[in-house]
Amino acid sequence: QVQLVESGGGLVQAGGSLRLSCAASGRTFSTYAMGWFRQAPGKEREFVAAINWSGSNTYYADSVKGRFTVSRDNAKNTVYLQMNSLKPEDTAVYYCAAVYIPTMIHFGSWGQGTQVTVSS
Repeated sequence: QVQLVESGGGLVQAGGSLRLSCAASGRTFSTYAMGWFRQAPGKEREFVAAINWSGSNTYYADSVKGRFTVSRDNAKNTVYLQMNSLKPEDTAVYYCAAVYIPTMIHFGSWGQGTQVTVSS
């Protein structure tokens, strides 16, 4: 089973940028589509972005389209989320997970998440 470790979160002002990383263990990482999700306090976890196994196709929630970019490096077993033009409403704990495309339903384990806080 793939183990996931997210990193790169922090405190940033509105309009700023962060780059999240999700490091995966296991030789099957490159065969999975991967997704990013987030959960704000008092809200349900929601889909943010996903990328297919090869990196040739990406998918985004409407709320982040044009601001966030998902990418992956299968040689490093890592998926990234570049977040630009951050808004206070992007504040949440961000998680990565393997996903089914096109439903974007996750499967397998979650990582511990990484906190992103955007101040106004």
